[in-house]
Amino acid sequence: MARLLVCPPDYFGIEYEINPWMRISNAADPTRSRQQWHTLMRVLEEEVGAKLERMPPAPGLPDLVFTANAGVVHEGKAVLSRFRHPERQREEAHFERWFTKQGYQVIRLDPECYFEGAGDLLGFPHIWFGGYRQRSDIRAYTVLSEIFGKEILPLELISPKFYHLDTCFCPLSGGELLYYPPAFDSYAQTTIATHVDSEQRIVVPQAEAERFACNAVCVDRHVVLPAGCPETMKLLREHGYEPHPVELDEFMKAGGAAKCLTLRLE
Repeated sequence: MARLLVCPPDYFGIEYEINPWMRISNAADPTRSRQQWHTLMRVLEEEVGAKLERMPPAPGLPDLVFTANAGVVHEGKAVLSRFRHPERQREEAHFERWFTKQGYQVIRLDPECYFEGAGDLLGFPHIWFGGYRQRSDIRAYTVLSEIFGKEILPLELISPKFYHLDTCFCPLSGGELLYYPPAFDSYAQTTIATHVDSEQRIVVPQAEAERFACNAVCVDRHVVLPAGCPETMKLLREHGYEPHPVELDEFMKAGGAAKCLTLRLE
């Protein structure tokens, strides 16, 4: 059973601008935000069968709801994020307290070594990929590879719209990859092509990539993704997956969707 860390959106809002999607003038609707979040939780629990661990929200931390950025958890170790933007650095202590209370071996990176958690570190059982340039530093992956004993291949993100790896790259349970190639430089695209067979690479169209179709949660043969991505849903069905669309436009105003709102705890 997949265990996911989530955080209610009690204090979610657009209070600053640190990516191209965020505009203070385009405020989130608190009522719709709560409705959409609770719908996502219901789908994850009742339709997908995930087990959810809920951490308490905190005033003054509007992006705490995006738990994917808490860090990375593997085999009892939790490596905490080091956020690039000061607006999000205040979340680090909150995440650290939660992981410590849950009994994880908490590991902190050097303060100058920016790394934004499972937003930038994704992969398959045999190999991991790390997004860099926009938020995380490439040098973080040398340290993380040693900590976890995993090969991590860096992928350069070149579009400000796709500032975290999980906005344009979604490994699926059967070995397929849902992704948007133009978000990566040519070397990263070659790296992906070298390690993921062509028949397993599922390319998302631009319009749906910009609706965060790749910011999806895959559990077994279920894929939870933002509503409004019919072509991506068709492609998923063709590869044997059951898509579960959920309205998440309030969170997309902040640059995140289903994957950003969850952190795998295994």
